[in-house]
Amino acid sequence: MVTHKVLYEYFPNLTKQQYEQIELLCERYIYWNDKINVISRKDIENIFEHHVLHSMAIAKFFDFKQGSKILDVGTGGGLPGIPLAILFPKVQFTLIDGIAKKITVASNIINELGIANVTAQQMRDENLHDKYDYIVSRAVTAFPDFYKLVKKNVSSIMNNSLSNGIIYIKGGDFYEEMEGFKKYKIFPISAFFAEPFFETKKIIYLPIEP
Repeated sequence: MVTHKVLYEYFPNLTKQQYEQIELLCERYIYWNDKINVISRKDIENIFEHHVLHSMAIAKFFDFKQGSKILDVGTGGGLPGIPLAILFPKVQFTLIDGIAKKITVASNIINELGIANVTAQQMRDENLHDKYDYIVSRAVTAFPDFYKLVKKNVSSIMNNSLSNGIIYIKGGDFYEEMEGFKKYKIFPISAFFAEPFFETKKIIYLPIEP
């Protein structure tokens, strides 16, 4: 699996450490997934494109300011939170998931890569009441259900140029899910990534006003 060429093409301004961490991240997912299945074993050979790069797409549309706080809900083994934490080392990421074995994978990978700005906790969002600038996730449920679950966690204090809110990676036909929302925006990942996998992949951004 060679990721350097695509990494340099899509993210030409990363540091040497960031490139190395992303490469190692893919290797550690392969290692841990053999022990604890957090990614389909049929898809693990596509770990970079289908999971890590997919998560990194958020950074093509959002530039989080230093000191921002991001919550990744339903992180599984740490996606999209860990790749984003590598890209934004001065932003604090909190990763939560209700399944202990998934958090075990995420926590071990965070420690192995030495990423200081991210923590992973076994927790359901219903039990979390802290506030964050943005809530991110990779389509853990239908969007209206996700909105009801996490809107309480969005801070009313604005630190970024874009309003605080939800950033949701999703594929397929989801427009019926969005009928009850008015101010959302949809960003096609294919605008930046040329691989066929991304043709139907989108990022939903829903600002939540205080």
